[in-house]
Amino acid sequence: MTQDAPFDPRRFKAQERAGFNRIAARYAGGAPLRAALAEAVLNAARLEPGLRVLDLASGPGLLALPAATQVAPHGWVLATDIAETMLAEAARRSDDTAPLLFAAADAEHLCVPDASIDRVLAGLALFLFPDPARALAEVGRVLAPGGRVVLSVWGPRAEVPLLHRAQDAIATALGPPRVARPSVFRLGEAGALAQLLDAAGFTDIRVEPCSFSCPFDDADAYWQAFLDLAGGVAEAMAQVPESRLAAVRAAVADAIAPHRLPAGGYRLPATALVAVARRPD
Repeated sequence: MTQDAPFDPRRFKAQERAGFNRIAARYAGGAPLRAALAEAVLNAARLEPGLRVLDLASGPGLLALPAATQVAPHGWVLATDIAETMLAEAARRSDDTAPLLFAAADAEHLCVPDASIDRVLAGLALFLFPDPARALAEVGRVLAPGGRVVLSVWGPRAEVPLLHRAQDAIATALGPPRVARPSVFRLGEAGALAQLLDAAGFTDIRVEPCSFSCPFDDADAYWQAFLDLAGGVAEAMAQVPESRLAAVRAAVADAIAPHRLPAGGYRLPATALVAVARRPD
């Protein structure tokens, strides 16, 4: 398979930013579908009052809001994202008394002082960064000695029908993408993720799977939930004529047929990886 143009990191970031700005409120509304994963990340972070927390690609604050409650009253959380509407949605959903700050920022170029953070969170984010190694270098820079990064990524493609069924349907109806883009599954092997963290200088690395499943009333509900999760895809689909989108929706219905429940509706499984690593003292 060939694309018409090579990967352009700046164009990719611009599309992701536009897409996540487009879906900010709906992304937040879909949070209950992934509640088990958010809980796993927060549990692994072992937050406590007084800690200084940085949440990368925070979106509408799905991790940042509960984290702020856990580090109060003397700690704080800085929620960052390149999509400013996502941060506005997080602010709208937050308690004015929560120790929560917001900053539009690129995870590969953080405007945060060295060794100033005790925990870095990154939920379903690292695979979206054009240069994950550079982002992890920034994480290592801002973490205080002994501080930890806790992140989640999607697991192997075959173990995430929640996403790949929609991707398959898009490819069936519209053909391959014209512009190369990173796969959301590129960090889905535990060994590869651990190796990336090790290369960035982290120690005490632990990677564990987190499996969950999401129910949907019908194929349209599944398709909408997918768009509400995938900012870049949502932005791309917004440019597709309705006549072609009808073909995509038909392909989606076919793609998720194996997940139909006997009593009606669908349930699609997913596996994510939750990684914890420490900056050396």
